[in-house]
Amino acid sequence: MNDDLVQVRAGVYHDSVSLMRVSQALSGLPGVEVAVVAMATELNLGIAAELGFALPAAGPADLLVALRAVDEAAAGRAAAELDRLLADLSLRAAGPAAAEHPPRTVRSALRSALGDTALGDTAPGDTAPGDTAPGDTAGDASGDPAAGRRATLVLVSVPGPHAFAEALDAVEAGCSVMIFSDNVPVEQEVLLKRRAGELGVLVMGPDCGTAVVGGTGLGFANVLRPGPVGVVAASGTGAQQVACLLDLAGVGVSHVLGVGGRDLSAEVGGASTLRALDALDADPATGLIVLISKPPAPEVAQAVREAAGKLATPVVTAFLGPGQDDLTAAAGNVLRALGGEVPEWPSWTGGDGRPAPGGGGAAADGAAADGAAADGAAADGAAADGAAADGAAADGADPPRPGRTLRGIYSGGTLCAEARLIAGAGEFTDYGDDAYTRGRAHPMIDPALRLEALSAAAPGEVVLLDVVLGHGADPDPAVRLAPAIAAAVSRGVPVVVALVGSTGDPQGLEAQAGALREAGADVFASNARAARHAARLADAR
Repeated sequence: MNDDLVQVRAGVYHDSVSLMRVSQALSGLPGVEVAVVAMATELNLGIAAELGFALPAAGPADLLVALRAVDEAAAGRAAAELDRLLADLSLRAAGPAAAEHPPRTVRSALRSALGDTALGDTAPGDTAPGDTAPGDTAGDASGDPAAGRRATLVLVSVPGPHAFAEALDAVEAGCSVMIFSDNVPVEQEVLLKRRAGELGVLVMGPDCGTAVVGGTGLGFANVLRPGPVGVVAASGTGAQQVACLLDLAGVGVSHVLGVGGRDLSAEVGGASTLRALDALDADPATGLIVLISKPPAPEVAQAVREAAGKLATPVVTAFLGPGQDDLTAAAGNVLRALGGEVPEWPSWTGGDGRPAPGGGGAAADGAAADGAAADGAAADGAAADGAAADGAAADGADPPRPGRTLRGIYSGGTLCAEARLIAGAGEFTDYGDDAYTRGRAHPMIDPALRLEALSAAAPGEVVLLDVVLGHGADPDPAVRLAPAIAAAVSRGVPVVVALVGSTGDPQGLEAQAGALREAGADVFASNARAARHAARLADAR
Protein backbone atom coordinates (compact mmCIF):
# COMPACT_ATOMS: atom_id res chain seq x y z
CA MET A 1 0.00 0.00 0.00
CA ASN A 2 1.32 3.45 -0.92
CA ASP A 3 2.41 5.82 1.82
CA ASP A 4 1.70 9.56 1.35
CA LEU A 5 3.53 12.35 3.12
CA VAL A 6 1.97 15.81 2.89
CA GLN A 7 3.40 18.84 4.68
CA VAL A 8 2.87 22.58 4.59
CA ARG A 9 5.84 24.55 5.91
CA ALA A 10 4.50 28.00 6.66
CA GLY A 11 6.60 30.96 5.60
CA VAL A 12 9.38 28.88 4.01
CA TYR A 13 10.43 30.22 0.60
CA HIS A 14 12.82 28.94 -2.04
CA ASP A 15 12.90 29.83 -5.72
CA SER A 16 11.03 27.61 -8.17
CA VAL A 17 14.13 26.33 -9.97
CA SER A 18 15.74 25.15 -6.72
CA LEU A 19 12.51 23.45 -5.65
CA MET A 20 12.18 21.79 -9.06
CA ARG A 21 15.62 20.26 -8.56
CA VAL A 22 14.63 19.04 -5.09
CA SER A 23 11.51 17.42 -6.58
CA GLN A 24 13.59 15.75 -9.28
CA ALA A 25 16.11 14.46 -6.74
CA LEU A 26 13.37 12.96 -4.56
CA SER A 27 11.59 11.45 -7.57
CA GLY A 28 14.77 9.54 -8.39
CA LEU A 29 14.97 7.84 -5.00
CA PRO A 30 14.13 4.11 -4.80
CA GLY A 31 10.50 3.57 -3.87
CA VAL A 32 9.36 7.16 -4.52
CA GLU A 33 6.53 7.35 -7.04
CA VAL A 34 5.61 11.05 -6.89
CA ALA A 35 7.38 14.07 -5.40
CA VAL A 36 6.01 17.61 -5.46
CA VAL A 37 8.02 20.21 -3.57
CA ALA A 38 6.86 23.70 -4.53
CA MET A 39 5.40 26.92 -3.24
CA ALA A 40 1.72 26.42 -2.45
CA THR A 41 0.31 28.48 -5.30
CA GLU A 42 -3.11 27.73 -6.71
CA LEU A 43 -1.52 25.96 -9.68
CA ASN A 44 0.72 23.73 -7.57
CA LEU A 45 -2.08 22.91 -5.13
CA GLY A 46 -4.23 21.92 -8.09
CA ILE A 47 -1.51 19.65 -9.46
CA ALA A 48 -1.10 17.94 -6.09
CA ALA A 49 -4.87 17.51 -5.76
CA GLU A 50 -5.08 15.95 -9.23
CA LEU A 51 -2.41 13.48 -8.11
CA GLY A 52 -4.73 12.38 -5.31
CA PHE A 53 -3.11 14.05 -2.32
CA ALA A 54 -5.31 15.24 0.56
CA LEU A 55 -4.16 18.80 1.15
CA PRO A 56 -4.42 21.04 4.21
CA ALA A 57 -5.01 24.77 3.89
CA ALA A 58 -2.00 26.59 2.43
CA GLY A 59 -1.13 29.79 0.61
CA PRO A 60 1.49 31.01 -1.87
CA ALA A 61 3.84 32.07 0.95
CA ASP A 62 3.99 28.46 2.22
CA LEU A 63 6.07 25.51 1.04
CA LEU A 64 4.09 22.47 -0.10
CA VAL A 65 5.54 18.96 0.19
CA ALA A 66 3.63 16.03 -1.31
CA LEU A 67 5.42 12.68 -1.49
CA ARG A 68 4.07 9.26 -2.45
CA ALA A 69 6.20 6.18 -1.82
CA VAL A 70 5.66 2.44 -2.11
CA ASP A 71 5.87 1.94 1.66
CA GLU A 72 6.56 3.70 4.95
CA ALA A 73 10.28 2.96 4.85
CA ALA A 74 10.71 4.57 1.43
CA ALA A 75 8.66 7.56 2.56
CA GLY A 76 10.88 7.94 5.62
CA ARG A 77 14.04 7.90 3.52
CA ALA A 78 12.54 10.49 1.19
CA ALA A 79 11.56 12.72 4.12
CA ALA A 80 15.09 12.58 5.50
CA GLU A 81 16.58 13.44 2.10
CA LEU A 82 14.07 16.29 1.74
CA ASP A 83 15.20 17.79 5.04
CA ARG A 84 18.84 17.52 3.96
CA LEU A 85 18.20 19.14 0.57
CA LEU A 86 16.19 22.01 2.03
CA ALA A 87 18.84 22.58 4.69
CA ASP A 88 21.46 22.79 1.94
CA LEU A 89 19.34 25.38 0.11
CA SER A 90 19.02 27.47 3.24
CA LEU A 91 22.75 27.21 3.94
CA ARG A 92 23.69 28.29 0.42
CA ALA A 93 21.28 31.21 0.59
CA ALA A 94 22.69 32.39 3.92
CA GLY A 95 26.37 32.15 3.00
CA PRO A 96 29.17 31.07 5.35
CA ALA A 97 29.25 34.42 7.14
CA ALA A 98 26.89 37.28 7.75
CA ALA A 99 29.09 39.55 5.64
CA GLU A 100 28.49 37.27 2.66
CA HIS A 101 24.70 37.26 2.83
CA PRO A 102 23.37 37.99 -0.65
CA PRO A 103 21.53 41.31 -1.07
CA ARG A 104 17.76 40.94 -0.92
CA THR A 105 16.79 44.24 -2.57
CA VAL A 106 17.93 46.34 -5.51
CA ARG A 107 19.03 49.13 -3.18
CA SER A 108 21.20 46.83 -1.10
CA ALA A 109 22.61 45.20 -4.25
CA LEU A 110 23.67 48.56 -5.67
CA ARG A 111 25.22 49.59 -2.37
CA SER A 112 26.99 46.23 -2.05
CA ALA A 113 28.46 46.43 -5.52
CA LEU A 114 29.25 50.11 -5.83
CA GLY A 115 28.88 51.81 -2.47
CA ASP A 116 26.42 54.42 -1.27
CA THR A 117 27.19 56.72 -4.19
CA ALA A 118 25.60 54.21 -6.57
CA LEU A 119 22.19 55.62 -5.67
CA GLY A 120 22.94 59.22 -6.30
CA ASP A 121 26.27 60.08 -7.92
CA THR A 122 24.86 60.49 -11.41
CA ALA A 123 21.82 62.44 -12.45
CA PRO A 124 18.98 60.23 -13.69
CA GLY A 125 19.18 59.87 -17.44
CA ASP A 126 22.93 60.45 -17.72
CA THR A 127 23.35 56.87 -18.92
CA ALA A 128 20.18 56.75 -20.95
CA PRO A 129 19.96 54.48 -23.98
CA GLY A 130 20.96 56.52 -26.97
CA ASP A 131 24.01 57.86 -25.11
CA THR A 132 25.17 54.42 -23.99
CA ALA A 133 23.48 51.09 -24.53
CA PRO A 134 21.80 49.55 -21.47
CA GLY A 135 24.44 47.81 -19.43
CA ASP A 136 27.35 49.99 -20.50
CA THR A 137 29.52 51.51 -17.77
CA ALA A 138 31.66 54.59 -17.85
CA GLY A 139 35.09 55.22 -16.35
CA ASP A 140 36.43 58.56 -15.11
CA ALA A 141 39.07 60.92 -16.41
CA SER A 142 41.90 58.99 -14.74
CA GLY A 143 41.92 56.49 -17.57
CA ASP A 144 41.25 53.58 -15.23
CA PRO A 145 38.30 51.66 -16.75
CA ALA A 146 37.26 50.48 -13.29
CA ALA A 147 37.35 53.91 -11.71
CA GLY A 148 34.03 55.69 -11.45
CA ARG A 149 32.13 52.77 -12.90
CA ARG A 150 28.49 52.53 -11.91
CA ALA A 151 25.71 50.14 -12.68
CA THR A 152 23.49 51.17 -15.58
CA LEU A 153 21.41 48.00 -15.93
CA VAL A 154 19.68 46.05 -13.17
CA LEU A 155 18.12 42.59 -13.57
CA VAL A 156 15.07 41.96 -11.38
CA SER A 157 13.90 38.37 -10.90
CA VAL A 158 11.66 38.13 -7.84
CA PRO A 159 8.07 36.96 -7.31
CA GLY A 160 5.72 39.16 -9.35
CA PRO A 161 4.06 40.96 -6.42
CA HIS A 162 7.47 42.34 -5.35
CA ALA A 163 8.89 43.22 -8.78
CA PHE A 164 7.42 46.71 -9.10
CA ALA A 165 9.05 48.08 -5.95
CA GLU A 166 12.47 46.65 -6.84
CA ALA A 167 12.31 47.85 -10.44
CA LEU A 168 11.20 51.32 -9.35
CA ASP A 169 14.22 51.57 -7.05
CA ALA A 170 16.46 50.76 -10.02
CA VAL A 171 14.76 53.37 -12.20
CA GLU A 172 14.98 56.02 -9.48
CA ALA A 173 18.71 55.25 -9.21
CA GLY A 174 19.13 56.14 -12.88
CA CYS A 175 19.41 52.54 -14.08
CA SER A 176 17.72 50.77 -16.92
CA VAL A 177 16.08 47.58 -15.72
CA MET A 178 15.26 44.16 -17.11
CA ILE A 179 12.30 42.62 -15.28
CA PHE A 180 12.43 38.85 -15.71
CA SER A 181 9.53 38.44 -13.26
CA ASP A 182 6.05 37.70 -14.56
CA ASN A 183 2.66 38.09 -12.87
CA VAL A 184 3.17 41.88 -12.62
CA PRO A 185 -0.09 43.88 -12.98
CA VAL A 186 -0.27 45.93 -16.17
CA GLU A 187 -1.13 49.05 -14.15
CA GLN A 188 2.24 48.79 -12.43
CA GLU A 189 3.97 48.30 -15.77
CA VAL A 190 2.41 51.52 -17.09
CA LEU A 191 3.47 53.52 -14.03
CA LEU A 192 6.99 52.12 -14.12
CA LYS A 193 7.53 52.84 -17.81
CA ARG A 194 6.09 56.33 -17.44
CA ARG A 195 8.61 57.08 -14.68
CA ALA A 196 11.43 55.53 -16.71
CA GLY A 197 10.55 57.81 -19.60
CA GLU A 198 10.74 60.84 -17.32
CA LEU A 199 14.19 59.80 -16.08
CA GLY A 200 15.56 58.73 -19.46
CA VAL A 201 16.09 55.03 -18.79
CA LEU A 202 14.73 51.85 -20.38
CA VAL A 203 12.44 49.26 -18.80
CA MET A 204 12.71 45.82 -20.41
CA GLY A 205 9.71 43.81 -19.25
CA PRO A 206 7.93 42.78 -17.11
CA ASP A 207 8.05 39.16 -18.23
CA CYS A 208 11.14 39.92 -20.30
CA GLY A 209 12.73 36.53 -20.70
CA THR A 210 15.45 37.33 -23.22
CA ALA A 211 18.01 40.06 -23.78
CA VAL A 212 21.50 40.37 -25.20
CA VAL A 213 23.26 43.62 -24.28
CA GLY A 214 26.67 44.26 -25.75
CA GLY A 215 27.23 40.55 -26.28
CA THR A 216 26.13 39.55 -22.77
CA GLY A 217 23.07 37.33 -22.60
CA LEU A 218 20.48 37.88 -19.88
CA GLY A 219 17.68 35.47 -19.00
CA PHE A 220 17.08 32.85 -21.67
CA ALA A 221 19.82 33.79 -24.11
CA ASN A 222 21.28 32.00 -27.09
CA VAL A 223 24.97 32.19 -27.98
CA LEU A 224 24.92 34.54 -30.96
CA ARG A 225 27.70 35.88 -33.13
CA PRO A 226 28.19 39.68 -33.09
CA GLY A 227 26.81 41.54 -36.05
CA PRO A 228 24.87 44.53 -37.38
CA VAL A 229 21.28 43.60 -36.49
CA GLY A 230 19.65 45.18 -33.45
CA VAL A 231 16.50 43.48 -32.17
CA VAL A 232 13.62 45.10 -30.30
CA ALA A 233 11.14 42.48 -29.19
CA ALA A 234 7.84 42.41 -27.35
CA SER A 235 8.37 38.67 -27.49
CA GLY A 236 11.09 36.56 -25.91
CA THR A 237 10.91 33.41 -28.02
CA GLY A 238 10.10 35.49 -31.10
CA ALA A 239 13.40 37.29 -30.62
CA GLN A 240 15.18 33.98 -30.08
CA GLN A 241 13.68 32.46 -33.23
CA VAL A 242 14.66 35.35 -35.49
CA ALA A 243 18.11 35.82 -33.93
CA CYS A 244 18.89 32.09 -34.16
CA LEU A 245 17.80 31.87 -37.79
CA LEU A 246 19.98 34.87 -38.59
CA ASP A 247 22.86 33.22 -36.74
CA LEU A 248 22.38 30.03 -38.75
CA ALA A 249 22.59 32.20 -41.88
CA GLY A 250 25.87 33.71 -40.66
CA VAL A 251 24.47 37.08 -39.52
CA GLY A 252 24.97 38.33 -35.97
CA VAL A 253 23.33 40.83 -33.62
CA SER A 254 24.47 43.98 -31.83
CA HIS A 255 21.83 43.93 -29.07
CA VAL A 256 18.56 42.15 -28.35
CA LEU A 257 16.34 44.41 -26.25
CA GLY A 258 13.23 42.73 -24.91
CA VAL A 259 10.45 45.09 -23.84
CA GLY A 260 7.86 42.70 -22.40
CA GLY A 261 5.00 41.00 -24.20
CA ARG A 262 2.45 43.69 -23.29
CA ASP A 263 4.46 46.70 -24.42
CA LEU A 264 2.56 47.11 -27.69
CA SER A 265 -0.82 46.72 -26.00
CA ALA A 266 -3.23 49.64 -25.88
CA GLU A 267 -2.63 50.04 -22.15
CA VAL A 268 1.16 50.34 -22.35
CA GLY A 269 1.30 52.10 -25.71
CA GLY A 270 4.73 50.93 -26.87
CA ALA A 271 6.58 53.04 -24.29
CA SER A 272 9.68 50.83 -24.07
CA THR A 273 9.60 49.91 -27.75
CA LEU A 274 9.92 53.55 -28.76
CA ARG A 275 12.79 54.13 -26.34
CA ALA A 276 14.61 50.95 -27.44
CA LEU A 277 14.28 51.99 -31.09
CA ASP A 278 15.89 55.33 -30.27
CA ALA A 279 18.69 53.57 -28.38
CA LEU A 280 19.54 51.28 -31.28
CA ASP A 281 19.23 54.10 -33.79
CA ALA A 282 21.99 55.91 -31.87
CA ASP A 283 24.17 52.81 -31.60
CA PRO A 284 27.02 52.83 -34.15
CA ALA A 285 27.23 49.02 -34.05
CA THR A 286 23.64 48.64 -35.28
CA GLY A 287 23.08 48.89 -39.02
CA LEU A 288 19.55 47.49 -39.20
CA ILE A 289 16.78 47.03 -36.63
CA VAL A 290 14.20 44.26 -36.58
CA LEU A 291 11.09 44.91 -34.49
CA ILE A 292 9.22 41.81 -33.30
CA SER A 293 5.92 41.58 -31.48
CA LYS A 294 3.04 39.35 -30.63
CA PRO A 295 -0.15 40.71 -32.26
CA PRO A 296 -0.07 44.40 -31.24
CA ALA A 297 -2.91 46.85 -30.70
CA PRO A 298 -3.54 48.33 -34.19
CA GLU A 299 -3.24 51.96 -33.09
CA VAL A 300 0.00 51.24 -31.22
CA ALA A 301 1.44 49.33 -34.18
CA GLN A 302 0.68 52.29 -36.43
CA ALA A 303 2.33 54.77 -34.06
CA VAL A 304 5.42 52.58 -33.73
CA ARG A 305 5.68 52.14 -37.50
CA GLU A 306 5.51 55.91 -37.95
CA ALA A 307 8.24 56.42 -35.37
CA ALA A 308 10.40 53.72 -36.96
CA GLY A 309 10.04 55.39 -40.34
CA LYS A 310 11.69 58.54 -38.97
CA LEU A 311 14.84 56.79 -37.77
CA ALA A 312 18.14 56.96 -39.62
CA THR A 313 18.53 53.19 -39.21
CA PRO A 314 16.31 51.01 -41.42
CA VAL A 315 13.70 48.95 -39.55
CA VAL A 316 12.15 45.60 -40.54
CA THR A 317 8.90 44.89 -38.68
CA ALA A 318 7.62 41.45 -37.72
CA PHE A 319 4.21 41.84 -36.11
CA LEU A 320 2.41 38.53 -35.85
CA GLY A 321 -1.17 38.48 -37.04
CA PRO A 322 -3.46 37.37 -39.86
CA GLY A 323 -1.96 38.20 -43.24
CA GLN A 324 1.41 39.15 -41.74
CA ASP A 325 4.77 37.48 -42.35
CA ASP A 326 5.72 34.74 -39.92
CA LEU A 327 8.98 34.94 -37.98
CA THR A 328 10.89 32.82 -40.48
CA ALA A 329 9.80 35.05 -43.34
CA ALA A 330 10.82 38.05 -41.24
CA ALA A 331 14.31 36.60 -40.83
CA GLY A 332 14.43 36.23 -44.60
CA ASN A 333 13.36 39.86 -44.99
CA VAL A 334 16.26 40.93 -42.76
CA LEU A 335 18.74 38.91 -44.79
CA ARG A 336 17.48 40.39 -48.05
CA ALA A 337 17.60 43.91 -46.59
CA LEU A 338 21.27 43.27 -45.80
CA GLY A 339 21.86 42.12 -49.37
CA GLY A 340 22.17 38.44 -48.50
CA GLU A 341 20.43 35.28 -49.61
CA VAL A 342 17.89 33.23 -47.68
CA PRO A 343 19.23 29.71 -47.00
CA GLU A 344 17.36 26.46 -46.71
CA TRP A 345 16.67 26.33 -42.98
CA PRO A 346 17.91 23.16 -41.26
CA SER A 347 15.57 20.28 -40.59
CA TRP A 348 16.09 16.75 -39.33
CA THR A 349 13.61 14.31 -40.78
CA GLY A 350 15.85 11.57 -42.20
CA GLY A 351 16.04 8.14 -40.61
CA ASP A 352 19.57 8.67 -39.28
CA GLY A 353 18.82 11.93 -37.52
CA ARG A 354 20.81 13.99 -40.04
CA PRO A 355 19.41 17.00 -41.86
CA ALA A 356 17.24 16.24 -44.84
CA PRO A 357 19.25 16.53 -48.07
CA GLY A 358 19.14 19.90 -49.81
CA GLY A 359 16.65 20.27 -52.61
CA GLY A 360 14.10 17.86 -51.22
CA GLY A 361 12.25 16.79 -48.16
CA ALA A 362 11.83 19.26 -45.36
CA ALA A 363 14.46 21.50 -46.89
CA ALA A 364 12.13 21.99 -49.83
CA ASP A 365 9.43 22.82 -47.32
CA GLY A 366 11.66 25.58 -45.99
CA ALA A 367 12.45 26.96 -49.42
CA ALA A 368 8.81 26.94 -50.44
CA ALA A 369 7.71 28.72 -47.29
CA ASP A 370 9.99 31.62 -48.05
CA GLY A 371 7.64 32.39 -50.89
CA ALA A 372 9.36 34.74 -53.27
CA ALA A 373 12.72 34.56 -51.50
CA ALA A 374 14.54 33.54 -54.67
CA ASP A 375 13.10 36.59 -56.43
CA GLY A 376 14.29 38.90 -53.65
CA ALA A 377 10.72 39.91 -52.84
CA ALA A 378 9.22 39.82 -49.37
CA ALA A 379 7.13 36.74 -48.78
CA ASP A 380 3.44 37.35 -48.34
CA GLY A 381 2.12 35.53 -45.28
CA ALA A 382 -0.83 33.79 -46.90
CA ALA A 383 1.01 32.95 -50.08
CA ALA A 384 3.95 31.57 -48.15
CA ASP A 385 1.54 29.43 -46.18
CA GLY A 386 0.22 27.78 -49.28
CA ALA A 387 3.63 27.32 -50.83
CA ALA A 388 4.95 25.75 -47.67
CA ALA A 389 2.09 23.31 -47.47
CA ASP A 390 2.83 22.15 -50.99
CA GLY A 391 6.52 21.79 -50.18
CA ALA A 392 5.84 19.84 -47.01
CA ALA A 393 3.88 17.25 -48.92
CA ALA A 394 7.13 16.00 -50.45
CA ASP A 395 8.99 15.42 -47.20
CA GLY A 396 8.34 11.69 -46.97
CA ALA A 397 6.33 11.80 -43.73
CA ASP A 398 3.13 9.91 -43.05
CA PRO A 399 0.25 10.86 -45.37
CA PRO A 400 -2.50 13.07 -43.93
CA ARG A 401 -5.16 11.34 -41.86
CA PRO A 402 -8.41 13.31 -41.75
CA GLY A 403 -9.79 13.73 -38.27
CA ARG A 404 -6.50 14.00 -36.42
CA THR A 405 -6.29 16.77 -33.83
CA LEU A 406 -3.25 19.02 -33.82
CA ARG A 407 -2.16 19.59 -30.23
CA GLY A 408 0.44 22.28 -29.57
CA ILE A 409 2.27 22.08 -26.22
CA TYR A 410 4.54 25.12 -26.16
CA SER A 411 6.95 26.78 -23.78
CA GLY A 412 7.16 30.00 -25.83
CA GLY A 413 4.11 32.24 -26.08
CA THR A 414 4.99 33.86 -29.40
CA LEU A 415 5.95 30.54 -30.97
CA CYS A 416 2.62 29.14 -29.77
CA ALA A 417 0.71 32.10 -31.22
CA GLU A 418 2.56 31.78 -34.53
CA ALA A 419 1.83 28.06 -34.78
CA ARG A 420 -1.84 28.63 -33.99
CA LEU A 421 -2.09 31.28 -36.72
CA ILE A 422 -0.41 29.04 -39.28
CA ALA A 423 -2.35 25.88 -38.44
CA GLY A 424 -5.72 27.58 -38.28
CA ALA A 425 -7.11 24.71 -36.19
CA GLY A 426 -6.13 22.55 -33.26
CA GLU A 427 -5.66 22.88 -29.52
CA PHE A 428 -2.70 24.97 -28.36
CA THR A 429 -1.39 25.57 -24.84
CA ASP A 430 1.33 28.02 -23.87
CA TYR A 431 2.83 26.50 -20.72
CA GLY A 432 4.97 29.60 -20.32
CA ASP A 433 1.86 31.68 -19.65
CA ASP A 434 1.59 33.31 -16.23
CA ALA A 435 -1.18 30.89 -15.29
CA TYR A 436 1.28 27.97 -15.48
CA THR A 437 4.34 29.62 -13.93
CA ARG A 438 3.05 30.85 -10.57
CA GLY A 439 5.37 29.12 -8.13
CA ARG A 440 6.86 26.91 -10.85
CA ALA A 441 9.97 27.11 -12.97
CA HIS A 442 9.43 28.16 -16.57
CA PRO A 443 8.80 25.20 -18.92
CA MET A 444 12.07 25.93 -20.72
CA ILE A 445 13.68 24.80 -17.46
CA ASP A 446 11.12 22.37 -16.04
CA PRO A 447 9.33 20.26 -18.69
CA ALA A 448 7.10 18.41 -16.19
CA LEU A 449 3.74 19.83 -17.32
CA ARG A 450 4.59 19.35 -20.99
CA LEU A 451 5.77 15.81 -20.33
CA GLU A 452 2.38 15.09 -18.76
CA ALA A 453 0.62 16.50 -21.82
CA LEU A 454 2.85 14.50 -24.15
CA SER A 455 2.19 11.33 -22.17
CA ALA A 456 -1.56 11.96 -22.44
CA ALA A 457 -1.49 12.30 -26.24
CA ALA A 458 -3.56 9.60 -27.89
CA PRO A 459 -3.79 8.07 -31.37
CA GLY A 460 -5.73 10.47 -33.54
CA GLU A 461 -3.60 13.41 -32.42
CA VAL A 462 -0.48 15.09 -33.79
CA VAL A 463 1.75 16.77 -31.21
CA LEU A 464 3.67 19.95 -32.01
CA LEU A 465 6.11 21.37 -29.46
CA ASP A 466 9.00 23.77 -29.21
CA VAL A 467 12.40 23.11 -27.68
CA VAL A 468 14.37 26.28 -26.99
CA LEU A 469 18.11 26.09 -26.36
CA GLY A 470 20.56 28.57 -24.88
CA HIS A 471 21.79 29.74 -21.51
CA GLY A 472 19.16 29.60 -18.78
CA ALA A 473 17.22 26.80 -20.46
CA ASP A 474 17.31 23.08 -19.64
CA PRO A 475 20.95 22.00 -20.12
CA ASP A 476 19.88 18.82 -21.94
CA PRO A 477 16.17 18.90 -22.86
CA ALA A 478 16.35 15.79 -25.04
CA VAL A 479 17.24 13.60 -22.05
CA ARG A 480 13.71 13.87 -20.67
CA LEU A 481 11.78 14.68 -23.84
CA ALA A 482 13.15 11.92 -26.07
CA PRO A 483 11.71 8.99 -24.05
CA ALA A 484 8.29 10.68 -23.92
CA ILE A 485 8.43 11.36 -27.66
CA ALA A 486 9.42 7.76 -28.40
CA ALA A 487 6.53 6.52 -26.27
CA ALA A 488 4.08 8.80 -28.08
CA VAL A 489 5.33 7.71 -31.50
CA SER A 490 4.99 4.07 -30.45
CA ARG A 491 1.31 4.80 -29.69
CA GLY A 492 0.82 6.10 -33.22
CA VAL A 493 1.11 9.80 -32.32
CA PRO A 494 3.28 11.80 -34.76
CA VAL A 495 5.50 14.36 -32.99
CA VAL A 496 6.91 17.49 -34.62
CA VAL A 497 9.50 19.68 -32.87
CA ALA A 498 10.48 23.29 -33.50
CA LEU A 499 14.08 23.41 -32.27
CA VAL A 500 15.12 27.02 -31.63
CA GLY A 501 18.84 27.37 -31.09
CA SER A 502 22.20 28.39 -32.48
CA THR A 503 25.25 26.29 -33.25
CA GLY A 504 27.01 27.93 -30.31
CA ASP A 505 24.45 27.01 -27.67
CA PRO A 506 25.78 24.88 -24.82
CA GLN A 507 23.24 22.09 -25.35
CA GLY A 508 24.55 21.46 -28.88
CA LEU A 509 22.08 22.09 -31.71
CA GLU A 510 23.07 19.04 -33.75
CA ALA A 511 23.18 16.75 -30.70
CA GLN A 512 19.72 17.81 -29.54
CA ALA A 513 18.27 17.53 -33.03
CA GLY A 514 19.76 14.07 -33.49
CA ALA A 515 18.44 12.80 -30.16
CA LEU A 516 14.94 14.12 -30.82
CA ARG A 517 14.94 12.70 -34.35
CA GLU A 518 16.21 9.35 -33.06
CA ALA A 519 13.20 9.29 -30.73
CA GLY A 520 10.93 9.60 -33.77
CA ALA A 521 10.21 13.32 -34.01
CA ASP A 522 10.43 15.43 -37.14
CA VAL A 523 12.60 18.39 -36.18
CA PHE A 524 12.75 21.86 -37.76
CA ALA A 525 14.87 24.90 -36.96
CA SER A 526 11.93 27.03 -38.08
CA ASN A 527 8.78 27.09 -35.97
CA ALA A 528 6.75 28.14 -39.00
CA ARG A 529 8.01 25.12 -40.96
CA ALA A 530 7.26 22.84 -38.04
CA ALA A 531 3.73 24.21 -37.72
CA ARG A 532 2.98 23.77 -41.41
CA HIS A 533 4.37 20.25 -41.35
CA ALA A 534 2.30 19.32 -38.29
CA ALA A 535 -0.83 20.89 -39.75
CA ARG A 536 -0.41 18.83 -42.89
CA LEU A 537 -0.03 15.65 -40.87
CA ALA A 538 -3.18 16.48 -38.94
CA ASP A 539 -5.03 17.63 -42.05
CA ALA A 540 -5.98 20.65 -39.96
CA ARG A 541 -5.68 23.20 -42.72
